[in-house]
Amino acid sequence: MSYEDSLSLDELNDRIAILEGNIRQLIEQAAAASGEQNEERIAERINQQNEELERLLKIREARQKK
Repeated sequence: MSYEDSLSLDELNDRIAILEGNIRQLIEQAAAASGEQNEERIAERINQQNEELERLLKIREARQKK
């Protein structure tokens, strides 16, 4: 049983909202960033956050179908 399986739907929705906020902030940072290393680091973080968001959205969707 994964950590996400133990979350209530409200907790899962909260986590999704946090990830969406993180992604928005990272996009803003990327727009203001200068230098290739900063841009690469931010792009990697955006990718990680997007992957986590997609995973949680799938979990939520599967729960709502039950």
